[in-house]
Amino acid sequence: MSQKLQGKVALVVGGASGIGRAIANLFHAEGATVAVADLNADACDQVARALRARVSTHRVDVSDEASVKAMVDEVISTHQVIDVLVNSAGILDETPFLEMTSETFDRMIGINLRGVFLVSRAVAPHMVERKAGRIINVASQLALKGGMGLSHYCAAKAGVLGLTKSMARELAPFNVLTNAIAPGPILTPMLEGLSPEWIADKEAELPLGRFGRAEEVAPSALMLAASPDGDLYLGQTLGPNSGDVM
Repeated sequence: MSQKLQGKVALVVGGASGIGRAIANLFHAEGATVAVADLNADACDQVARALRARVSTHRVDVSDEASVKAMVDEVISTHQVIDVLVNSAGILDETPFLEMTSETFDRMIGINLRGVFLVSRAVAPHMVERKAGRIINVASQLALKGGMGLSHYCAAKAGVLGLTKSMARELAPFNVLTNAIAPGPILTPMLEGLSPEWIADKEAELPLGRFGRAEEVAPSALMLAASPDGDLYLGQTLGPNSGDVM
């Protein structure tokens, strides 16, 4: 490994599974100290046991402001700095628009969009004070094209892209670079929220002909986090999506 993140501290929220875990693993392999934050404390511990060194675990409910603040304070107390923030926590379920309740919609927005806002707002002042930092928000290609039975998910992820661009403009004067990744369908536990029919139809329409793996998304995050690789990226959305959006 090239050790592109040697000496850096990366907070990966949603880092106990799926894309977040793959990013945490790659960042660690590239020399970073990784703070893994997730609602699932047991899964966090599994990640820590696998990495063994230069890792800490933190339980957080990203939809709860007090929980987010406590987690960020704990990470800074433990590591003194946060050089890179990855917002990868999220949920996914399939609900037709005409059957969707406001509670279902609000829960999706609360975790997938409000959570990104809460964590970023808690971390950004620390980065602004240091005049250095990278923030990487995990969105979805469905933010750009919509999806059957996923209007709440698409709305949340589209919000993440808008939030990312606005954060990028406001934080750039402080050398805090904010970008997004919008993966296509990826083979992670989140797919359990989708029907076999949805998955089969989606796979059939992908130009690449297959879903991606989390390990194929993580390098995009590494590029955005590293220097000089990501030094000119600001307010951008990278799309490892099997050709679903071109």
